[in-house]
Amino acid sequence: MPTEVTINSISGASNFDIYICDDPITTCYYIDTISTTPYTFFIPSILDGQTSYTIKVKDNNDCESTQILTP
Repeated sequence: MPTEVTINSISGASNFDIYICDDPITTCYYIDTISTTPYTFFIPSILDGQTSYTIKVKDNNDCESTQILTP
């Protein structure tokens, strides 16, 4: 069953590019560009079996933030 992720809030300059990465960050996959939250997506099947993930968010000013998730 795919893992669902919900982003409830983001700070920074809108629009936001959302990526999901393995942990540690060696490979990232682009998910979407969003301007509002909440936003829900499923982790791509290529990352199935990971014990943790990193969400990377890049805002309109090219500022990046990351958050480690454990399912």
